[in-house]
Amino acid sequence: MTADETNNFVAYCKIIQPQSQKDIQRFFEGVVGFPYDKELLLQAYLFLNIQDIFPSCSELLLFEKSPIADYTDLGKCDFVYLTSNHKLFIIETKFIDTEATGATERKRRNKHRNKVFDQVITLKKRFSEYWNIQSDQLECGVFTTDSEVSWRGNGVNVVTKSVTIENLEQWRTNYLFKR
Repeated sequence: MTADETNNFVAYCKIIQPQSQKDIQRFFEGVVGFPYDKELLLQAYLFLNIQDIFPSCSELLLFEKSPIADYTDLGKCDFVYLTSNHKLFIIETKFIDTEATGATERKRRNKHRNKVFDQVITLKKRFSEYWNIQSDQLECGVFTTDSEVSWRGNGVNVVTKSVTIENLEQWRTNYLFKR
């Protein structure tokens, strides 16, 4: 991927996601106050703490949009960031209920763990093919509420990070209190 290809993709992103970083920040701060959707709260945590979680990420380009024009049936990315070294970083998030117990819940957790990795790997492949971007210019990450995913990134070149549900709730309470 050349500098021109990167700049073309960034320009494309600004057209389909024209909100400023400040507007996106206000949106996520609003989510913290009204956590009606646990996945969205997890995404708010990620966005508002991105430098601590994925330090190379510098600018959000896409949020919950398809990186492949209007082909949402091919998958939407939770986040696409431009990194400090001018690469693209695709991040998929998944709220996984680690507090639920029983055989059915264990199966559900395992299914969610597998799905989030499949999603990010598939998006990277489609992204590379559609935009003609070399795979070494695309980085991938997974962010969940389940620390069990950490080893799954080994061997498939996916950076994995997590926050516990308890820490997520504690952060939400503290974030609201500081405001």
